Amino acid sequence: PREHSVDLLEVPGEDLDACARMAKKLAVRAKDRLGADGINILNCCRPAAWQTVFHYHWHVIPRYEDDPLKLPWIPRGGHEDEIAEIASKLRKD
Repeated sequence: PREHSVDLLEVPGEDLDACARMAKKLAVRAKDRLGADGINILNCCRPAAWQTVFHYHWHVIPRYEDDPLKLPWIPRGGHEDEIAEIASKLRKD
């Protein structure tokens, strides 16, 4: 959301609705433009649930049948060129 909320427990309903709609749009783009076989949508609420960025947000994670990702995961950096290429595919036309 554009207005700051720390986590799911504090986000106003209208911002939650807008985030859900955007997560769906991004999930469809990941399926269509990246060929994802599935999508994980994850929100971490409070430190005990892995929250490390204290602004309400969702992770929209494209998944593939043969990917090695297992949840829970430990975030690691990626290759900047690969991240930039994927981001350009997902951006609005």
